[in-house]
Amino acid sequence: MGRIIRGRGASFNPPNRFEQLHLQPVEIELPPGEELPLLRTTFFRDTSKTILARNDSPDIPFSYSLNPYRGCEHGCIYCYARPSHEYLGFSAGLDFESKIMVKLDAPRLLEETFSRKRWVPQMVALSGNTDCYQPAERHLRLTRQCLEVFLRFRNPVSIVTKNSLITRDLDVLTAMARYRIVQVMISITSLDAGVIRKMEPRTSSPEARLAAIESLSSKGIPVGVNVAPVIPGLTDEEIPSILRAAADRGATSASYILVRLPGQVRQLFMEWVRREFPDRASRIISRIRDTRSGELSDSGFGSRMSGQGPVALAIADLFGLTTARLRLDSRWCGLDSGAFLNRDSNQMDLFGDEGPAL
Repeated sequence: MGRIIRGRGASFNPPNRFEQLHLQPVEIELPPGEELPLLRTTFFRDTSKTILARNDSPDIPFSYSLNPYRGCEHGCIYCYARPSHEYLGFSAGLDFESKIMVKLDAPRLLEETFSRKRWVPQMVALSGNTDCYQPAERHLRLTRQCLEVFLRFRNPVSIVTKNSLITRDLDVLTAMARYRIVQVMISITSLDAGVIRKMEPRTSSPEARLAAIESLSSKGIPVGVNVAPVIPGLTDEEIPSILRAAADRGATSASYILVRLPGQVRQLFMEWVRREFPDRASRIISRIRDTRSGELSDSGFGSRMSGQGPVALAIADLFGLTTARLRLDSRWCGLDSGAFLNRDSNQMDLFGDEGPAL
């Protein structure tokens, strides 16, 4: 443990809580300054028969989400989705960011879902668990194909990503914006490129994310900034500067989520912060505990996103005052599900004369 693996957030695989056996690599003494070899990513076909996940959490504003990928190469050390990889027989550590399940049938399954008469048109969250624009998307294009299905049926979608790759799909997103069926949130955790390289090793740089906000805004696509997660003692002081930079690039709304470290993410995060920020680690961990009633995580509805106590309240106040001053506290008027078209509508040429041929 504690060794740097180039391009990865985690440095080890904690035991899977569902598995009785756990393989522990042999510790090899490396010469000073040397790193472990680059860990290659392996992709597996996900043969799920349905594509939309149902959500009934009272503090999440959507009922259905779509994730073309399970696991995420971005390697964000704090990612709350890491424990979900244990259900697949993998670890929440290095496995989560190097063993990726790919839903090659996602576009077809989404089209079948929208074609059913019992489907009620409504907003679907794209990236409810893992980032839909992670590196594999550059070649597999599953997210783009799914967006084409959303557009063909005019079903609303909300996208959250921290990858500037989303600008590749400006043509589709611009066409969707004309029907008011798309909104985008770009996640920015820090404006410090050095922190990002350590904490989110395979994501886009902060400047690239700000440039993505500007590109989306210039095309009339509703775009906001998601300051998430806020890590007390490490990134909380950056809230005003992140919001200001996003507003200057055209963001019209903002949100934030306090870091939460469920399951094995606690062990991974604590090892990481002590390795990467040895002088600040104790303060960071202490301040996180201050927002979680002495713990490192909180699964309670209503408090898990924003925390509790004086430190959490100070973060909420800082965010609220800054968004109000920058006019980022406006609410989107909502996406339009009334334009939904099913297969029986005989209106499948949805781009008309204004959009691209897909």
